[in-house]
Amino acid sequence: MDKYPDQKRAVQYLYPPIDPYDQKMLETGDGHTIYVEQCGNPAGVPVVVMHGGPGGGCSPAMRRYFDPEFYRIILFDQRGCGRSRPHASVVNNTTWHLVDDAELIRRTLDIDAWLVFGGSWGATLSLIYAQAHPERVLHLILRGVFLMTRAELDWFYGGGAGKFWPEAWERFAALIPDEERDDMIGAYHRRLFSGDLPVETRYGRAWSAWENSLASIHSNGMSGEGPGDYARAFARLENHYFINNGFLESDGQILARIDRIAHIPGVIVQGRYDMICPPTSAWKLAEAWSAAELKLISNAGHALSEPGISAELVRVMDRIAEAMA
Repeated sequence: MDKYPDQKRAVQYLYPPIDPYDQKMLETGDGHTIYVEQCGNPAGVPVVVMHGGPGGGCSPAMRRYFDPEFYRIILFDQRGCGRSRPHASVVNNTTWHLVDDAELIRRTLDIDAWLVFGGSWGATLSLIYAQAHPERVLHLILRGVFLMTRAELDWFYGGGAGKFWPEAWERFAALIPDEERDDMIGAYHRRLFSGDLPVETRYGRAWSAWENSLASIHSNGMSGEGPGDYARAFARLENHYFINNGFLESDGQILARIDRIAHIPGVIVQGRYDMICPPTSAWKLAEAWSAAELKLISNAGHALSEPGISAELVRVMDRIAEAMA
């Protein structure tokens, strides 16, 4: 989960805009090509950004949470989204493919170990990557924690969040017949993968709008209509991952394997009023992971662009840079 609406509200806390000094397309060897960029200091401490979604893609604003004189900032578009190709494809597209892609990027850039920064689904992927390759992770910086559990999916797609936003939920549910509403992920899946492009785009927009309308604490429950090709890719990839339970072996796998990252320091930045990924997941993660520090941000929802969340993330990265200098 995660998009990046209304970023301008957080701009005062961010570093100035920067352009990449390196951009490349990496062939994965199984039909995908991954967009990768580097910004900041080529000789700096490397930090990789795991964007949300799945399917959200990276954005220029994500470069600006890091001191460009200290950090070597690596962003990439995960399979099927952003500038990666093929667009909106779910073939050979699982969590474990993404973990392998991160390792491909690390090796290609000749990096021994790096900081891993991720929010929402990006926090999920960051944790799974760290548990698979703990020796490659110097520090985890997570925002809007999503543990890829059935309870979290039931909350957001089973009507829990809809009890707080009944008008937005009704718009999301209205496209599905009553007899299918007991499984909204499955119902949308049938339409997002119907093979009919106009149908897939229509339902992609509705799926994306439901999430985006709840992202910010300042939301009025409405979401502007974005480009159809973006919405379709975002919705197809999210739905593909969620209907397959994140391709994890068991529900609750991330917490069950927390011992694998027990030694890795971490910071968790969580909006107190996050409707998409409620704070209980961040709380459980911090309780299980003694090396992590939980920072609950009052008057903040889910979005990376929430001013309190942006300010705290920049402070965290500056503090880490000072400690590592």
